[in-house]
Amino acid sequence: MLNLKGKTILVTGASSGIGACVAKLCDDLGANVILTARSKAKLTEVKSKLSERSQVIVADLTDENEFQNLILNLTALDGFVHCAGKIQPFPIKFIKQKHIDEIFSVNLNSAILLSSNLLKSKKFKNGASVVFISSISAEFPYMGGALYSASKSALESFARSFALENASMKIRANIVSPALVKTEMFEQTKNAYDEADFEKFISHYPLGVGEPQDVANTIAFLLSDLSKWITGTTIRMDGGLLLNSKRD
Repeated sequence: MLNLKGKTILVTGASSGIGACVAKLCDDLGANVILTARSKAKLTEVKSKLSERSQVIVADLTDENEFQNLILNLTALDGFVHCAGKIQPFPIKFIKQKHIDEIFSVNLNSAILLSSNLLKSKKFKNGASVVFISSISAEFPYMGGALYSASKSALESFARSFALENASMKIRANIVSPALVKTEMFEQTKNAYDEADFEKFISHYPLGVGEPQDVANTIAFLLSDLSKWITGTTIRMDGGLLLNSKRD
């Protein structure tokens, strides 16, 4: 039976979407959840739905002072879920250095630096589990998504290196790679299409578009002891999108 009772789990990007759903599920399964994100108001709203065991640490992972404050205030972790991310479409010919910095600082750099600092400050318990949220666009890019796809591809490579380097302490690292999920990004995508084109787009998902809970369920499994022999693996979640040959 899936059980996270007594485990202390850090969730970044916990103020909305998949991150908020992960925090709620981990709390329901008995974990002591530490939520972090930039918005105090949104984090407070998420925490109001959790037990008294949960804790909020407001932090912008791209701000050095707030980043260091987060590290300082963390207790020893059994799990770490990196949900923080940013999507900002740009055709390649319009990309500037500032766009690279904006996307990579959140999607990649924050994951690397947070992981590194957690290791150096001995915040991971032996046997801890780390889960990084990627995207199927890491393997299957889309128009305008060069920076997002590149940042997620790099994140997956980093996660596998992390898993290899820390296996001696039984610390695991895995990647969950979803397709379109009903979050704010889903609404942004929907608004970019007219109704007929969007319905056609959605029809490519044999099992329909995913819910945040679908992704959270898989993450909870990876955080639990039931997955103690799984590391360095990418779990693709796409509702059958890539199996569907009906492309038009």
